[in-house]
Amino acid sequence: MRISKNLIALAAVGILAAGCGSSSSDDSAGSSGSSGSAGSASQAPSEEAKAPEPGADLAVPVTGPQPDVLASSSDPKLKVTPKPANGASFTEKVEHKLQEDLLGRLKVPGKTSANCPDGVTQKASAVSICNVTYEGATVPYEIEISEKYKPGSFLTFYNSTPKKGLLVAKNAYDRFWTANKGRSDISKLSCEELPAAKAVDEETETGFHCQYWGKYAGEDGKGGFVKLGIKVNRHNVDFFEVR
Repeated sequence: MRISKNLIALAAVGILAAGCGSSSSDDSAGSSGSSGSAGSASQAPSEEAKAPEPGADLAVPVTGPQPDVLASSSDPKLKVTPKPANGASFTEKVEHKLQEDLLGRLKVPGKTSANCPDGVTQKASAVSICNVTYEGATVPYEIEISEKYKPGSFLTFYNSTPKKGLLVAKNAYDRFWTANKGRSDISKLSCEELPAAKAVDEETETGFHCQYWGKYAGEDGKGGFVKLGIKVNRHNVDFFEVR
């Protein structure tokens, strides 16, 4: 799991925003929607690999990229407003930044909020817990202040570490399409109806599945559906074959 390095200036500096519908960003540095049908891009990966089993598709056909998944984590649509005032507390700035961290990783606009119930302790090596919510799913973050922190410092460096992954339907559908769109041996991509947002353990099977029709799949090599499980890491959705 990668840890995000962050810093917060204690002067009257605004915080960068990066999320949509909540808040987060500048003085500190940290790094992440709703369910829907899967996409719009015109054609499936293969025109020739046609599935002969009608009705065997999963609930959500994946026919193209998801329009709500943005290309860049710095897209203005991901800005969280309003940003904290210049005189906002250190904790408020961290809460704002964490929301942008989550939105920036997902690249999918959504409603966010953040709360550090006991505040963020500004002491060398101090560890605090904050909770960031995206579309109703909560991801706990561990905030650790740098061991080099000195009281009264103009900048406060800290690490922010999410303790859960986040499975987001639109992000997963988009990733599934992107990972397979160039293949000529598969078609009929589809997934189970995934949750709009669900906190999950990272690198652990989520229990949800997608599938595609493989031209050379099946015991006889004459084609068949290939079932894929879903895992989430900090930055991506991963698919693995289920046998």
